[in-house]
Amino acid sequence: MSICGKKVLHIDQNPHYGGEGASISPLEELYKRFHVPGPPKGMGQGKEWTVDLVPKFLLSNGQLVKMLLYTEVTRYLDFKVVEGSYVYQAGKIHKVPVTEADTQASDLMGMFDKRRFRKLLLFVLNFDEHDPRTFLDMDPNRTSMRDVFKHFDLGTDVVELTGHALALQSSDDYLDQPCLQTIKRIKLYSDSLARYDHSPYLYPLYGLGELPQGFARLSSQNGCTYLQNRRVDDIIIENGRVVGVKSHGESVLSTDIGSDWQVFRCKQLLCDPSYAPGRVRKVGRVIRAICLLNHPIRNTQDAKSCHIIIPHTQVHRKSDIYVCMVSYGHNVAPEGKYIAVVSTSVETGNPEKEVQPGLALLEPIMQKFISITDLMVPTDDGRRSQIFVSRSYDATTHSETECEDIKDLFRRMTGAEFSFEDFRRDSEADTDD
Repeated sequence: MSICGKKVLHIDQNPHYGGEGASISPLEELYKRFHVPGPPKGMGQGKEWTVDLVPKFLLSNGQLVKMLLYTEVTRYLDFKVVEGSYVYQAGKIHKVPVTEADTQASDLMGMFDKRRFRKLLLFVLNFDEHDPRTFLDMDPNRTSMRDVFKHFDLGTDVVELTGHALALQSSDDYLDQPCLQTIKRIKLYSDSLARYDHSPYLYPLYGLGELPQGFARLSSQNGCTYLQNRRVDDIIIENGRVVGVKSHGESVLSTDIGSDWQVFRCKQLLCDPSYAPGRVRKVGRVIRAICLLNHPIRNTQDAKSCHIIIPHTQVHRKSDIYVCMVSYGHNVAPEGKYIAVVSTSVETGNPEKEVQPGLALLEPIMQKFISITDLMVPTDDGRRSQIFVSRSYDATTHSETECEDIKDLFRRMTGAEFSFEDFRRDSEADTDD
C-alpha cells in the first residue's frame, strides 16, 4: 500500500515483527513464552536459535515469492532451497515423485500405476486453460477432479499422493469440485520443483521473521510509519465507518485527547483477528508442536531441512498432518541442531494425541512446546465499516493459503483484483515520479 502511494501507519502491539507468526530468539525467550524451565545445557548459545511460531515454506514459483520479487523485498532477504519433500504412506516416509526419474525409482506405486501417473503429469504440464485442445475432452470448469482421476484410471494411493502431496489439498473436498484449481496447484508444484533439484520449497535464512522485517524496511522507505509494542485500545466508529484508533502511549503522529491517550485518524483499517475480536468468528482450532532435535528425521537422507505430509486417510482423520523441519542449514539453530514443527487442524478433545503420528517420526525429541490456537475468520467483508480483518494462520506449512487471504484483503479494500503485473507497473511509475 505504501509503495502504491498510500499513507500508512502500522501499529503493532508486539515488541517484535510478525505478530502471531513471529520468529523467537534467543532460545531463552522461547522457553519463557511457553512457561517451560530451561533451556538445559547442551543446547548451544541461545542467540543461535531462531524458532518460528507458525512456520510456512514458500513454493519457489508461488504467489508469495512473486510478491517478494515484485515489491523488491528480496533485496533484504536471502533464501535457501528446502532439501526434501516427502509423503507418509503405509507407515513409511517416501520422496514425493514428480519427475520421470523420481517416478520410475519410487516404491509408492507399481509399474502400471507409474505409467498412468506419468500420463496424468504430462496432461497437467501441457494443460492451458485458454486452449481447449489441451483439455482431453474434459471441461476444467465442469469436470470434477474425481472424474479426471477416473479418466487416467489411477488407483486410490496415487490419487491420494497427487491430491495431497502435489496439489497440497488438506482434505478430500476437492475431488467433487471442478478440476481447474487442482490442476493449477499440481502445475505450480511441478513448476516450483523444476527451478531446483531437491524440492519445490524455499525458506529464508534466519527464519520467517526476516519477511516482516524486510517489508518494514521497504515500507519505511516509502513513507510508512511503524509503532511497535503499542497496543490498540479502541477502534473509533462514526456513522458506521472507522475514523481512527485510540491508543495509550507516548504522543506521536496523533490527535491528543489526554496526557497519555492518542487518536490516530484513518480512512481504512487493516488488522488481524486479535485487534477486532468482535468482528471475527471461530471456525476451528490448530495445534502445533514445536520440537527441538539433535538429529535429522529418519528416512530423509539426513536432510537438513524437509517437508512431510501425512495424508488424513493414512491416520484415519479428516484433515492432513504436516511436518516441516529446518536447522543450522538455514542459520536458525546451532550446528547439529534441528527444529521440527508438527501441525494439524484439531478434530477431537485430545489435540496432542492428534499430532502423535507426526511426533513419532521425530523421536527422540529433546524438547517439545505445544501451541493450540483458534482459527478465526472475519464475519463480514468490511466494505461498509472499512475495517478489513484477515484470517488466522491455518495448519498448512506452505504460504499459498495466506497469499489467497492477502489477495482477498486487497480485493475488499480496493474493489479490484490483485495483479502482479499491474502492481509492478504502479510501483515503477511511483519510482519514476
